[in-house]
Amino acid sequence: MRRVERVLSAIEKVEEIASGTGIRELHRLTRLYGEGRWRKLKGIARIEDDYGEIYLAEIHWYEAHGIGKRLLKVKRRHE
Repeated sequence: MRRVERVLSAIEKVEEIASGTGIRELHRLTRLYGEGRWRKLKGIARIEDDYGEIYLAEIHWYEAHGIGKRLLKVKRRHE
């Protein structure tokens, strides 16, 4: 699994995977970034990974109101 270096396009087909206590890493997110209504989301976007490769991929991330997107990860490539 690669970390997303840059998102080059708008994230499309956004879906909520989990929220609140349904998030396994809720304690860690709260400790690192603060209290918030945390949600785990997924979507598809054109990204540039940490190796400089550019491609369309499904990405997952955590997001909370007032805090923003955190810990973006590439889950699979879409060709």
